[in-house]
Amino acid sequence: MQHAGARLSSRRRQLLESILENAEETYYLSSRKMARKYGVDAATIVRTIQVLGYEQFAEFASDLRSHFVTRITPYRTMKSATRQGRSVEGHVQNSLVMDRANFEALCEGVPPERVVELARKLIKARQIVVVGVDLAYSPAWFLAYSLSWLGLRAEAPVGSSGNLHHRVRGLGPGDIVVAISFGRCLRETVEAARVARERRVWTFGMTDAGNSPIAMVCHDHWVISVTNPSFNGSYVALLAALNALLVACAHVQSRRSLKRLREIDREEAAARRWYTPDVATENKRP
Repeated sequence: MQHAGARLSSRRRQLLESILENAEETYYLSSRKMARKYGVDAATIVRTIQVLGYEQFAEFASDLRSHFVTRITPYRTMKSATRQGRSVEGHVQNSLVMDRANFEALCEGVPPERVVELARKLIKARQIVVVGVDLAYSPAWFLAYSLSWLGLRAEAPVGSSGNLHHRVRGLGPGDIVVAISFGRCLRETVEAARVARERRVWTFGMTDAGNSPIAMVCHDHWVISVTNPSFNGSYVALLAALNALLVACAHVQSRRSLKRLREIDREEAAARRWYTPDVATENKRP
């Protein structure tokens, strides 16, 4: 993208450089909002990206996201946010706005039929290993635990490199590895997906760019933005994607799911898992 800028006029080259330099503030904007931010009309934005060889703004936005992802660090993100001169309340509001943008991008980028397609593959799998390291371990565990409620053989191994590789090496055809990692992607997660693929295991990635290491190594992937204007990643869109996937898994085979959940209901009732106030104790309270 940057090399193609030589074909632009000086004014449009400056515009492109500003967009690239501030990718963390522009990658999620529509063409109209981007034009408003830089004080030009939307047609100028469209003509600029056409000179670069893009037919659609969505293609340019995808490359801009990838450019941003390769540069993002907690320090750079926080530094960019502090330069904007917002109040603390303004930063909070901006965080909510970006969460909404991440969710809307998920709705546009991952249609329901793709969710159902992945659900059908998971249901047919012999074993499912969900790989997530560091902060990504929480959503990985959530997915594996929830799938097990539906009777699927799913687990999320603790993410030390030795433990992950040991677990992945025990897989083979008929199994599935779901790898979750964002930004530049953690080495342990990428290596686990690579080893799994070498063993003819079908691999699926959840990441935030179409050319991320996870996207490149897995058979298929979803692009899910986790961008937040502070130092931490936002998993709002990721959790929405996982919830949608679990809904699809439950309803693809609704009879099986109902049978499994009915068994769990009976077991939990017998085990008195849920808190119930003691009536006698409650009556003694003043």
